[in-house]
Amino acid sequence: MAASSKAIMNILQPAKRRKLSSSSPSPTDPLNLLNKSLSAKSTSSDLTPDQITRIELNKLSAKSKRNLKLCSQLVSNSKGSSGHVKLEELLVEDTWREVLPGELEKPYFKNLCKFVESEISNGSVAIYPPQHLIFNALNSTPFNTLKAVIIGQDPYHGPGQAMGLSFSVPQGLKAPSSLVNIFKELKQDLGCTIPSHGNLEKWAIQGVLLLNTVLTVRNHQANSHSKKGWEHFTDAVIKTISQKKEGVVFLLWGNSAQEKSN
Repeated sequence: MAASSKAIMNILQPAKRRKLSSSSPSPTDPLNLLNKSLSAKSTSSDLTPDQITRIELNKLSAKSKRNLKLCSQLVSNSKGSSGHVKLEELLVEDTWREVLPGELEKPYFKNLCKFVESEISNGSVAIYPPQHLIFNALNSTPFNTLKAVIIGQDPYHGPGQAMGLSFSVPQGLKAPSSLVNIFKELKQDLGCTIPSHGNLEKWAIQGVLLLNTVLTVRNHQANSHSKKGWEHFTDAVIKTISQKKEGVVFLLWGNSAQEKSN
């Protein structure tokens, strides 16, 4: 989506990560040396700001696609055995695993895994989004790139709609009224052009975390997976962002999402 041909990442200021008590990285640490080298190359280059932005977006897009491919492979490999992947394995973005230490081992999350895996294995009712997209929001928006969070309720519950990103629908489907309202607000406040489709993947890779309060749902049964543990998990995600990031913009759309402000 564009605002005077600008990407969202140019409209939103990068969020600062809060300083933690851990020691600073060693000057001789390989990753630190690599970052210095890359920084030096960027400084000495003749790239324009727009070119630098495009390069960064291409890198983020490639990482998102890599995470999506990993999840798809996990699901594909599971079909010969249990028919489903262990839920916790589908969160493949390392930056989120690093800032949520132990969260996936807590009793509530273990119970949530059993419930969702049972629902998928049962097969009598379709579960959305597809398995490989359940953690798509986190897998598409690494913690270190986070600039804004748009919180929704639960996934769209019609066939082919849910893609693991709040309010987003695949290109070719009509944009839901809730998303149209978001577009209208952006146009009014920032002068953004309203897109011709409702696929928000580009927002996600630019640092907008499109997080639903509940990450799964039964076919045509809104809120059917609420109060099963997802709320605890997404609360933990939001708490982590609040504690470890500064300057992140939160948009809470709908009553269920607004409860997160408490």
